[in-house]
Amino acid sequence: MDSQELDKRRSIIAHCLSMNALGINQGTSGNISVRHNEGLLITPTSYAYDKLEPEDIVFLQLDGAALGRRAPSSEWRFHCDILRARPDVNAIVHTHPTYCTVLAIMGRPIPAIHYMIAAAGGPEIRCSPYAIFGSQALSNHAVEALVDRKACLLGHHGMIAVGSTLEKAMWLAVEVETLARQYHGCLQIGDPPVLSDGQIADVAAKMAGYGLQD
Repeated sequence: MDSQELDKRRSIIAHCLSMNALGINQGTSGNISVRHNEGLLITPTSYAYDKLEPEDIVFLQLDGAALGRRAPSSEWRFHCDILRARPDVNAIVHTHPTYCTVLAIMGRPIPAIHYMIAAAGGPEIRCSPYAIFGSQALSNHAVEALVDRKACLLGHHGMIAVGSTLEKAMWLAVEVETLARQYHGCLQIGDPPVLSDGQIADVAAKMAGYGLQD
């Protein structure tokens, strides 16, 4: 492999370790992919992050054909389908963070309770219907929930954050879990007021270029 591919593989491993260190994932339940050439590099299935070596990261063609010494993540379908559907996306972070997952179990999208929701692309972070992990149905739901968005919840499952870079996708994953925790806290008091679509559009215009830079 060339130095560019090696750097991507190392970055995926570093961000896997970071997911757990940040508390937005547990064990090997999450997965990460990065666009590479005509396909993507993705974490292997059920393999401890602290044992990962660059050679353990799997190369997938966008049709799902795998090349590597390990099997790809069981969620490889939605990684492939999202990258096919979204040329603006180069990295995907999927995790099971506690507060996002609580809301996903309840089937609750995250409304505009804070202006930072604009970072996810709109006035609401959608929650997709449930489908069993690794299925084409789950992939279809995820692609639909991400239309014009950079993050979504997966019903009774977890969350997905996408970005033009892996760093941006990870940054957004942390932001979405923060929003989920804030919304959960608000619900303990009552039904929270939300910002209007127009207010979120104003925030989006003002924050163009805000956040983690390339």
